[in-house]
Amino acid sequence: MQLTLIKRETSFLMLLLLLAIPAISFAQATGNDSTLQSATLNDVVTYALQHRPSVRQSQLDQEITEKVIKGKLADWYPQINFNYQYQRTIDRPVTAFGDNVITVGLFNTSLAQVEATQTIFNRDVLLASKTASKVRIQAEQSVVSTKIEVVVSVTKAFYGLLATAQQIKVNEESIVRLKQSLKDAYSRYQTGVADKTDYKRATILLHNSEASLKTTQERLVYEQQYLKALIGYPADKTFTLQYDTAQMESEINIDTLQQLNYAQHIDYKIMFTQRELQKANVRYSQWAFLPSASAFGAYNLNYLNDNLGELYNTSYPNSFVGAKLTLPIFQGGKRVAKIKEQKLTLRRVDVGLENLQNTLDATYTKALTDYKSNLKTYVVQKENVVLAQEVYDVINLQYRNGVRTYLDVTVAETDLRTARINYFNALNLVLTSKMDVLRALGQINY
Repeated sequence: MQLTLIKRETSFLMLLLLLAIPAISFAQATGNDSTLQSATLNDVVTYALQHRPSVRQSQLDQEITEKVIKGKLADWYPQINFNYQYQRTIDRPVTAFGDNVITVGLFNTSLAQVEATQTIFNRDVLLASKTASKVRIQAEQSVVSTKIEVVVSVTKAFYGLLATAQQIKVNEESIVRLKQSLKDAYSRYQTGVADKTDYKRATILLHNSEASLKTTQERLVYEQQYLKALIGYPADKTFTLQYDTAQMESEINIDTLQQLNYAQHIDYKIMFTQRELQKANVRYSQWAFLPSASAFGAYNLNYLNDNLGELYNTSYPNSFVGAKLTLPIFQGGKRVAKIKEQKLTLRRVDVGLENLQNTLDATYTKALTDYKSNLKTYVVQKENVVLAQEVYDVINLQYRNGVRTYLDVTVAETDLRTARINYFNALNLVLTSKMDVLRALGQINY
């Protein structure tokens, strides 16, 4: 009997999935194809990582960060500019030489200049070069964190959709049995073997099961759309889930004796990188006492003429090079206050790391407790399915032989349907709680 039940569970799942989501044929996915050819859990997760808007946004943020870094580091290179200027003097200035007042300058002047500056040292470019690698790590960690959340949410939604689809199958099989029971009860009533209460009970139970089936089917429609939204799938497209109970059961167990390693968790990695960047901010504030130095040079072409048409006939070139050193002496205590501010911010990040460790401990403990509890429930419910099937088969046979009342059959039928639904719900919960444990351990990496 148990072997028959196991075979039935593994075989009917593929049938119920065909009923759960309408199947359509797709061309093989290539390039920018936005549809799924198959829909195993791995396929759905892979699709989500490629099409989920939040993942693409985080990847774009990473690319933006890279461009910002390149822009900051570009300040180390020579900065070359071309300047052009034309000026028309309306009233020329005058100057006095002794008793003589002389008008100076010309009506038309123009300047063409090529200038270059080279940073030798300043704290801005030094900060950019020191923190570039850590900023890249931070951007990468943000992408990883987004992907982890997507994987967890999509996996949970996938299992939830399967559980709902399985409930539909259970209700459909229950309705088949109830219709046969109603037919038998009505026949017994017509032959005078039983009164009309038996077939009326059968009718009530059948109506309740049909109502339950309708409710579950409507919930399935929502869960289908919810999964599509999670993975970034077109709302007007459909796909067929592919899975089996045996594979789900094989993925249940995890090592519950593992110890939490903070450094392995993505949230801890992100905050630790923030701490490293904040330490760089402290050093940056301390560098405010250092001088800045740069070199500069320019080549100028000057044009002077009262006649605009002849302005550019003759040029008067000049050029120069030089160096500049700026040494900050006094800023009213601003630099000292800034250093203290950044050090306090660093202490705040340290406190945040301590709080995060406590949070991770609590999260892992809860996730592990839920997993153990759900695993026990799953084992019990799996045994209950076998027992409920045996009880129903015996009572139904006894009823047909006139030994049992139909009330016993209805109770056995309800117990069987409830046991099978509870079993699939328990399977969904244990797999979902397993994802929470792996997330808490920091063992989901993409």
